[in-house]
Amino acid sequence: MDTHAAPEQTQHHAIACGPPIRQLFRDVIADRLPDRMPLQAAMLFHSEIDPDWDDRAFLAEFYNEILHQDTCQPYTADGLALLAALAVDDRIPARHRFQAVDLLFRAATVAERNLAETWPATPQHADPDSEARARNAVQLRTPDLLARWSAECPAVRLALAGLAVVFPTDRTLPALAARLHTSMNQHPQGTDIGDYVRFVLVLAAQDDSRTLAVTEKLTDACRQGREPSTSSARC
Repeated sequence: MDTHAAPEQTQHHAIACGPPIRQLFRDVIADRLPDRMPLQAAMLFHSEIDPDWDDRAFLAEFYNEILHQDTCQPYTADGLALLAALAVDDRIPARHRFQAVDLLFRAATVAERNLAETWPATPQHADPDSEARARNAVQLRTPDLLARWSAECPAVRLALAGLAVVFPTDRTLPALAARLHTSMNQHPQGTDIGDYVRFVLVLAAQDDSRTLAVTEKLTDACRQGREPSTSSARC
């Protein structure tokens, strides 16, 4: 079975319709992945779309097509190429680049997060092969994403920091720590961004005892109603 949509077919059926973000995504993907596109690209190029879609509705459907209900399926890894292409293109608004990187992070950590939620039981809808392929697909693209750090706004940098911790190297972790220390000086403790930056710094140190302590502290804060958010990291 061909898991890619042929560009001559998709572009033949593409029409300038639908919400503006769909049109923008389509232009970027056509430029960056002109030869062979994953099946999920049909949502960008197919001529039949839901007439009730606005940007928000389309994005929800598009992202769910790639990472369906936070689970990995056989074609998830292929669809992640779309997110990576969107995340490195300056035509895409920063908030959508943030969402693309965040979804890459979620795809790379599906197995760990679902196991944490169901432990000691096994997640019911786990697909280890698809999860491993998705994780490898994100890891392959992470260096190109991290290379954009200096050009990105604070919100996207926070998302990139998460990827750097998921895929640590002897080169990226020291560089990440230095950059986050700069952000820490700009965002005091007790603010959402400041607390998140400090949390990632602990993760980057790879000290299991400290990681457990700060995770429990962050969890307690969430339960008390102050849920950390990156929404205030304006670009």
